Amino acid sequence: MKITLNKGQKLWFTSDSHYNHSNICSSTTQWTDPITCREFKSLEKMNATLVDNINKKVGQDDILFHLGDWSFGGFEQIELFRDQIICKNIHIITGNHDHHIERNKDNIQSIFSSVNKYLELTVKWNNGTLGSDEKSFILMHYPLASWNNMARGAIHLHGHIHFEANKRIGVGKMMDVGVDGNDLCPIDMFRVLFLMKTQPIKSMFKFDHHEVVEDYK
Repeated sequence: MKITLNKGQKLWFTSDSHYNHSNICSSTTQWTDPITCREFKSLEKMNATLVDNINKKVGQDDILFHLGDWSFGGFEQIELFRDQIICKNIHIITGNHDHHIERNKDNIQSIFSSVNKYLELTVKWNNGTLGSDEKSFILMHYPLASWNNMARGAIHLHGHIHFEANKRIGVGKMMDVGVDGNDLCPIDMFRVLFLMKTQPIKSMFKFDHHEVVEDYK
């Protein structure tokens, strides 16, 4: 997929909202390890915070990529969550808890701009007097050890792991954009680019020939 950002338009990434997931909320959980929960006095407060944090940052005409695990608590929660978000352009990369969306129950995919399990995204934007610029992203709910165009600097964004903020950046140009490591908020593309700028081109494997730029010559 190729996207060109319009003047004033921003691109955002997020993942693992788990809207209406009672077990991830400290006040309603049945999990035995509360350290994995979000500290909220009620499930309703958690839900409202997730919605407010998106709407405070992501404008109506901005673009939001959600990398999976959208909602919990029944099929109807999918649209209920979506209806509260003002952004008109939401693309979803499905996660392991998004089976209703993947099956397109009652044509639920129509409430999103696109639905994919994996996406290679190229974003182009105007860079002022410097002309235009572009960047490639590899989007998937699950973290990948190696990915297409890694040697060319493509950035892999994922969710699923619920990393804390100090662990969200991987060994190379990869990052967990899930809400739990990003103050329960989406993160904008330019912030991602800033965080990835000094990250090496490196795979999780001890040696991966896809790290070598010469392979692309």
